[in-house]
Amino acid sequence: MTPKIDAARLLARLDAFAAIGATPKGGVNRQALSPEDRQARALLAELAAARGFALRQDTACNLFARRAGTDANLPPLLIGSHLDSQPTGGRFDGALGVLAAFEVLEALDDAGVSTTRPVELVSWTNEEGSRFQPGALGSRAFAEGGLRPEWLQAQDAAGTTLEVGLRDTLAALPGVAVEQPGHPIAAYLELHIEQGPVLEQEGIAIGAVTGIQGTRWYDVTYRGAAAHAGTTPLAFRRDPMAAASLALAELFASIMPGDEDVRLTVGRIAASPGSINAVPAEVRFSVDLRHPTVRGLSAHEARLRAVLEDAARDHGCTVTVDPMMEMAPVAFPEDMVDLVEEGARLAGASHRRILSGAFHDATFIAGVAPSAMLFSPCRDGVSHNESEHVEPDDIVRAAEVLLSTCILWLK
Repeated sequence: MTPKIDAARLLARLDAFAAIGATPKGGVNRQALSPEDRQARALLAELAAARGFALRQDTACNLFARRAGTDANLPPLLIGSHLDSQPTGGRFDGALGVLAAFEVLEALDDAGVSTTRPVELVSWTNEEGSRFQPGALGSRAFAEGGLRPEWLQAQDAAGTTLEVGLRDTLAALPGVAVEQPGHPIAAYLELHIEQGPVLEQEGIAIGAVTGIQGTRWYDVTYRGAAAHAGTTPLAFRRDPMAAASLALAELFASIMPGDEDVRLTVGRIAASPGSINAVPAEVRFSVDLRHPTVRGLSAHEARLRAVLEDAARDHGCTVTVDPMMEMAPVAFPEDMVDLVEEGARLAGASHRRILSGAFHDATFIAGVAPSAMLFSPCRDGVSHNESEHVEPDDIVRAAEVLLSTCILWLK
């Protein structure tokens, strides 16, 4: 019997999980290690146990459901994504990948397909990083074989530590065995929404992801001198806001317009002391820099630093640029990308190759096993937003391609 995706079952499951942490505007607030996240984990564990899949979790709260193969000694094909969301997140970011992967296990089971190698579902912990940093914590811990001690002291806005969140979340599934992160796997496949507009605009059903852009985050601080807004002439000002404004205007006018592959974002900015009638003493902002090559990242970082320093000098200020995070670019193996394309062809889905501008759990798993990703379109490319939407036909088609790709790999 040929395995088939049960469209009605998959769509109903997505609705059921979207109800956990549902927001009034149709989105989801299911932040990592929250009560809502635990409820979603419990539902997934319940569904897996009902099918007879073997459950386990690791100390990073990654949750696994394994469909046995005929050779239990072989490492599994791992498939999945994440269930945690942004505070005002969408219904499909992450959840589509987890539930489509679970549907693949069920489709194999319904058809009575016997595989030599086990196939295992994973729901990674804290991919979003909205409550605790770093993001993609579960997949990082899996790739590194454990949790870094400094991660455990990370706090959310209420002062709850990651250590406490992990402890309480593990305890919420008392019947599921706990192990150290990092058991052997043979390969990894992840379905995710594109989180961009390309596939929808081109009318393409599937993106075969070739790799993931590298990312560098910086914490930039300009320091000048606080002064009275009304009595301090220009010649006497050391204004860090003027310096920051000059630098950002130059960066926005030159970085992205000069290189279609680079992404530059300033998502957070604050002035101190923050008085309406005082020149600030300090201005601090974040910079998110992305490029598909290390060489490109380094070149744009050099340009970034030069512009920031020039603006500081022009306004009598100092500037510090502190690296916050770095993720190297990832290129997925050519044979894994080919496999996704062949899976799309077998499922009758149009497809194209595409680079991921966002980092995903596959960023880290690619370091320990051959990995690939496939993207489904989302309406207007909107994600991390309550209005995030994927058409039912696109959901089902993406699951069908994931199933076809899994079967090809298992052969």
